[in-house]
Amino acid sequence: MISLQQDSEGFIRMKRHFPVSAAVTITFTDGTQEVFTGQRLNEIYDDALAAYRAGNHLDARGFSRGPKKKVQTGIDFVPVQPGAAK
Repeated sequence: MISLQQDSEGFIRMKRHFPVSAAVTITFTDGTQEVFTGQRLNEIYDDALAAYRAGNHLDARGFSRGPKKKVQTGIDFVPVQPGAAK
């Protein structure tokens, strides 16, 4: 089982997808714990990544089609809240 802890801003650190069948326990800032499946966390990660890319005018693969400048193409932190495991 994988254990993660939510930071004070409501995020967990997640740089990549977890195995679909993995059980991931998240301890929230209020002390409650919830078990997520790897598949559900991967969905949350994909949604956060899509929102990040849309907000920074990146295409679906993370590339900027605008003027050339260095742009961060990925995310390290994913927002989660109690009740999102369903």
